Amino acid sequence: MDTSSDSAHRTERLDASRAAGAQPARDDARERDRPHEPDPTEAAPGRNGRQPWFRRRGVIIGGAGVLLLVLVLGGLWWWYESGIETTDDAFLEAHVVYVSPQIAGQVTRVLVEDNELVHAGQPLVAIDPAKFRLALQQALASQQQAHTALGQSTAGVAVAQASLAQATADVASARAAAIRARQDLRRYESLRRVNPRAVARATIDEAVATNAAAAAALRAARQRVLSARAQIQSSQAAVAGARARIATANAGVAQAGLDLGYTAVTASVDGHVANRTVAVGNYVTPGQQMMAIVPLHLWVRANFKEDMIAVLKPGQSVRIHIDACPQADARGHVISIQRGSGEAFALLPPENATGNYIKVVQRVPVRIALDSVPAGCVLGPGMSVEPTVKVR
Repeated sequence: MDTSSDSAHRTERLDASRAAGAQPARDDARERDRPHEPDPTEAAPGRNGRQPWFRRRGVIIGGAGVLLLVLVLGGLWWWYESGIETTDDAFLEAHVVYVSPQIAGQVTRVLVEDNELVHAGQPLVAIDPAKFRLALQQALASQQQAHTALGQSTAGVAVAQASLAQATADVASARAAAIRARQDLRRYESLRRVNPRAVARATIDEAVATNAAAAAALRAARQRVLSARAQIQSSQAAVAGARARIATANAGVAQAGLDLGYTAVTASVDGHVANRTVAVGNYVTPGQQMMAIVPLHLWVRANFKEDMIAVLKPGQSVRIHIDACPQADARGHVISIQRGSGEAFALLPPENATGNYIKVVQRVPVRIALDSVPAGCVLGPGMSVEPTVKVR
């Protein structure tokens, strides 16, 4: 009786425990089948139970700092770029001096080599001076002859003046003789009218002849005065001609001296020799190019687009990158802006009045001075540069 009762109680407890364990299992199955919505306030754990690296506080703060730095640097870059104007269409320029002889002759010496530094007044080429020395001697001889002719002409003037003085004195003497002869004739004629026997006929005839001779002598003396005056004018003209010949001879001497001096061709500016084509033995003529001298003074010719020059002003500072000197940049400043595009001064400028027209942005030359150049740079006209103008 007791045994059966204990068995019944154990069976009831076992069934109760089974029923209790089955109910949570069914609830867990329903929970697994139901979709799970994550809590937004909770971070999804990783495989190892930790948050992802990109959601960590340090990563987020560092990323925000990097973004802020990028924004600041971008703003600074924009501000810098908006305050400069640059172009790669720019070159170095200089007034290249082409050396040519001013006389014709044979070259006897060439005193310089290519790329050599020369100074103003330094001899470059020597031309045979023999014929030019002879020309100078001939010019000096002509000058001496002109001076001799001037002396003779001056003496001729003195002689003519003396002749004029003598002729003038002869005129005075002839005039006095003519007056006396005329008065004697009038006196004899008056006496004869009063008393025909007072004066012999022969005396009157002699007085008439004397009067006529005196008048003729006076006229001859006056002609000699005119002749002496003409001789003076002729002598004076000869003097003027002699002086003109002296001036011509002096010019000839000066020209011969210049030609002799031109036999030594010298440098007119400081610079470097380039493109030397002359050699000893060459026969050169006036205007023939023998070499060129690149001056030490260079500048930049930058061709900016026409929509850039509105902000360019003389005096603005420029940083110049020279392709031949990549180790450092040169410094300069804007000098001037050309009034007109480059095409306006071309040999064949464009004619847009006919045919189809396509607008093209023109280039305007801007002259930039070189204030400082890196040491050791070999510079010359035509080399490429990239100027950057600070417009703000």
